[in-house]
Amino acid sequence: MAPLTPYTYIRCPCSETRDNGDGSSTPGSPEDDERTFDPRAPRANFSLFPLEHLMYCEDCHQIRCPRCVNEEIVTYYCPNCLFEVPSSNLKSEGNSLLTADGSAPQGGSYVLTCSYCAWSSTEIGIKFDRPNGIHGQLAKLQNGGQPKLTPKEHKERKKESGGDYQLDPEKMDADLQFAQLKSFYQNQMANANPSAGGLSSLGDLGLNSPGSLSRIMSLYTGNNFGHKQARGKVQIMREAVSPEEGLKTTDLDEAEAIAKLRHTHIDDTTTLAQNLQQQDPVRFRDQLRPIPYLLRTKRSKRCPLCRHIISKPEAKISNTRFRIRLVAGSYIPTITIRPLNSEVQNIPSTARPPIPQELWLTPLKPVQYLLTFKNPIFETVKVSLATPSSTPGRFASTVTVLCPQFEIDANTDMWDDALKDDSEKERRRGEEGGMQQAEVGKIYERGRNWVSIVLEVVPASLSLEQEQGDGDNGALREDEDVLEIPMFVRIEWETEAQGEVGTTASKDKETREKRELAYWCVLGVGRINQD
Repeated sequence: MAPLTPYTYIRCPCSETRDNGDGSSTPGSPEDDERTFDPRAPRANFSLFPLEHLMYCEDCHQIRCPRCVNEEIVTYYCPNCLFEVPSSNLKSEGNSLLTADGSAPQGGSYVLTCSYCAWSSTEIGIKFDRPNGIHGQLAKLQNGGQPKLTPKEHKERKKESGGDYQLDPEKMDADLQFAQLKSFYQNQMANANPSAGGLSSLGDLGLNSPGSLSRIMSLYTGNNFGHKQARGKVQIMREAVSPEEGLKTTDLDEAEAIAKLRHTHIDDTTTLAQNLQQQDPVRFRDQLRPIPYLLRTKRSKRCPLCRHIISKPEAKISNTRFRIRLVAGSYIPTITIRPLNSEVQNIPSTARPPIPQELWLTPLKPVQYLLTFKNPIFETVKVSLATPSSTPGRFASTVTVLCPQFEIDANTDMWDDALKDDSEKERRRGEEGGMQQAEVGKIYERGRNWVSIVLEVVPASLSLEQEQGDGDNGALREDEDVLEIPMFVRIEWETEAQGEVGTTASKDKETREKRELAYWCVLGVGRINQD
């Protein structure tokens, strides 16, 4: 098994547990701060994200992940031609798009063409009257150009004939069969329980309905939870027995298909990928139908609490920029981890780098790592760290942070920082970074807007003999040899107060307010050697 490169994941506060009893706690409460986060818990896989995947709300001053934001659709477009589809066309055309060739080759008719393989819809005998509304026209045509019987036309023919019209099973496709079965079972449900008006229509069983759960349960259990009345004998619902009710028997005669296979080539048959995309399974290429492109969307993201926009792309399809994008990397420090004393020498760019041997952790051998915090904001940040003395899990490793509290300078311009005469900062950087030794309570190295501290780890032994006393002497589980360290980070800084409109501050101290942010993160150090 290959060693593991060190990584850093951040936990979103939306996954914090909430108690519904009298001792209810909300995210960010002291009870959650004192509870150690377990990165091996099943719920941890859904709450840990890299910093690049997280957003930040400026109003709530909280981290937001892709799971807890509210998305709003900005525009619909086709991924093939980048055509912007109006939202009013979705009801008629659906969430797919087909476009025809702009030329009218024969008699003013339009055809679908493929510029890659030179295929056209004339090979299956389909032509269109107009270049727009291809999805609706294709739904009314069969291969060969014959009109397809739609559910609406079937109702009109049945109404005009006065009940003498008989449906041909060969003309029944999947859409018409579904419409017939839906109408058949709706009538049976209405006759079985006339008082339940909501059950006569399947549309009333949507999940947005307040009584949807009780209605669905009554369908499967036969109990009517919505009305406290004596129920009579349950009427047994029968199955469809005729094409008018949606019954379509399978044609088991394969003589026509076998004869066609003898006179055609193997290339004329459909592949598995082509058959999976078709609504009805087909065998030959001349039976394939054009598949519309599924539309894509551009979406904006809002904070679930304050409804503040945290991400909004440009409405233009070809523009990949964002109008608003509040990424978390612009508000919270970036955390990187690497071995303190690396044994890997500089490798030429033309050579393939070998696997670093220090990434394999030797059990019970102390290892020191360098944690680097980089401040992205224009204010000085005070950082406080807290880690458990031993990692959670069956194999507990010892963790020690040599400098749990420190300050990071503001993210000022590099040239301004070089020209600024600040003797205090220069003296502090000289004292802290002169020796560059791992000492308790001291920073290992400091830069313009970054600070490096030392983290000492003693990996646990993966011997299963020590765990037999606990009654859990099973084999080593998946990724149980990975050393992950939960670390609680609290940052504090002062920023300009966002006063109300029309108010002014007379003193500089009154225009500053203190802010803080606390969150859990997980440091992936590496794999523990089992030898």
